[in-house]
Amino acid sequence: MIPFSRSFFNTAFGFWLLSLFVLTATTSCSQDQQARVKEGVQAALPDALSKPVGPQPTLDSVYIVQYMTAEPRFKPQIDWAKKFYKARDFRLGWFRNHELVPQAETMLGVIGKAADEGLNPRDYQVVNFDPLLKELEAAKSDTTRRNALEKKIDVALSATYFNYASDFYRGTVDPRAVKSIDWDVKRNKVKLHKALMTILKERESTYGYYDFEPLHPEYDRLKKALAEYRELERKGGWPVIPAGTSLKPGASSPAVAALRGRLMGPGAAAPAAAETPAVAVSNKPGQPAAAAPAAQKYDAELFAAVKEFQSLNGLRPDGVVGGETLRELNVPLGQRIQQIMMNMERWRWIPKKFEPDYLLVNIPEYTLHVVEDNKEVFKMPVIVGKKLNATPIFSDKVEFVVLAPYWNVPFSIIDKELRPKLAANPQGTLDRLDMEVVKGWGAKATPVDASSIDWANLQQKDWKYTLRRRPGPKNDLGNVKFIFPNSNDIYLHDTPNDQLFSQTKRGFSHGCVRVAEPLKLAEYLLRNKPGWDANTIDETIATREEKYVTLPEKLPVYLVYFTTWVDDAGKVHFRDDIYGHDKALAKQYFN
Repeated sequence: MIPFSRSFFNTAFGFWLLSLFVLTATTSCSQDQQARVKEGVQAALPDALSKPVGPQPTLDSVYIVQYMTAEPRFKPQIDWAKKFYKARDFRLGWFRNHELVPQAETMLGVIGKAADEGLNPRDYQVVNFDPLLKELEAAKSDTTRRNALEKKIDVALSATYFNYASDFYRGTVDPRAVKSIDWDVKRNKVKLHKALMTILKERESTYGYYDFEPLHPEYDRLKKALAEYRELERKGGWPVIPAGTSLKPGASSPAVAALRGRLMGPGAAAPAAAETPAVAVSNKPGQPAAAAPAAQKYDAELFAAVKEFQSLNGLRPDGVVGGETLRELNVPLGQRIQQIMMNMERWRWIPKKFEPDYLLVNIPEYTLHVVEDNKEVFKMPVIVGKKLNATPIFSDKVEFVVLAPYWNVPFSIIDKELRPKLAANPQGTLDRLDMEVVKGWGAKATPVDASSIDWANLQQKDWKYTLRRRPGPKNDLGNVKFIFPNSNDIYLHDTPNDQLFSQTKRGFSHGCVRVAEPLKLAEYLLRNKPGWDANTIDETIATREEKYVTLPEKLPVYLVYFTTWVDDAGKVHFRDDIYGHDKALAKQYFN
């Protein structure tokens, strides 16, 4: 038997069907009716015959690797593509019955708006799909050519998705590959091949992959702020307040108009003259005072706007314009836009979902946030490391609350600060500082004669002991510390220097994080530990004997670095780049 292709069979069947319709029409209709029937059949028949038939083509790993290797920008995504197609037995993902699924058009539209995410659409427009889709349309009746195009388009769409999704869900910069960025928080472990299966409605997910949505509401808020700031930039930006401006409430100055426009928008109206009487001002000594226009008056409404601006920028809200406030007012709008984009990037590095309960220290904000059941239950000021002793950015889990702790002095402090005093008078220095030298740890630690140590020539490699300050009022850790064992030897703790919390910029420590309300935090963390209420905590501290208390469950803690964020009321906050991490990220992100 001679084999016939399905397309040949369909064509033959079509002509037979046409002949049958014409014959029937000839025997039963008038000549005009016959013509109309013939025209209708001929008009419908090409469409019917041109519909693609036959099974969808399939792929193999060799084809996928060869295609994606040929394009350098797709090459990093090969593993994701192999996982995606292997999970589906190498069936096409973006075609159903030889027709493109709607998600293809959606994805290309999303990529076209990548700038809204702080990304560059051109980075993902690697393939020009328009000519490919036109060629596919023209090849519907050519099975071999059509199948080849479907395979090519399918892999191209998958590669394009992985290229975009990798940046959108994981970040364009790998923070662990750039030492100066300093980011060791656990990464977002989104599995991009499963995310694509979700988009194609082949699996369920609790995340917003279906609609190409961000994973965190904090990111989404920054995205909206980015759009607003860019719109402001298109309209000309904000005015610059003249250098040297110094304003207090009730003062008058020509700079007030610029200040009003900067904080209240270009359309902000000055107070009416009838509502705000002119103020007598003298421009030069010895000249009579002249009435200043009402528009130059630093009034109560503007005073409130300045105080809010100061609060949003981490400044003391005293309403006085000058110094740091003036500097923050005159930060260029373009710089703020870049700052928003970089902090959106940091949210891409964050795990796709936080645990329900956790602690979060935002270092530039100098604030600890306590979150329970995905809601902030309270927050408190913190003190972080000085620039030379920067608090590292990482994540871990709190395991212990230590009451009446010893302070183990780091060798760096022995070397840089205590060495001369210890060399001159070992025991006298230790007595004055309420310190001791011990060998071993915990209950097994035994005292060591301080005069037996050659402090003047001591090297870290030879240091076999522990120098520690006893529990009590002089202890640098105060009454409580919170341990999450880590290689950085960083933890949260109390401090006897409470007065430092009154400062707006609180970079004073050697790297650890000092908390403003340690007893409140201790009571909260031990709330589910039987027998550990506020009274027990106080009584234990009073004994001046170090006590480790294990938490019922380890609690995740994140030490992060966000220099801008949007609060629940939609207000945008900015903070100084205290460690230069924004500067380091900018070199990678914008270049």
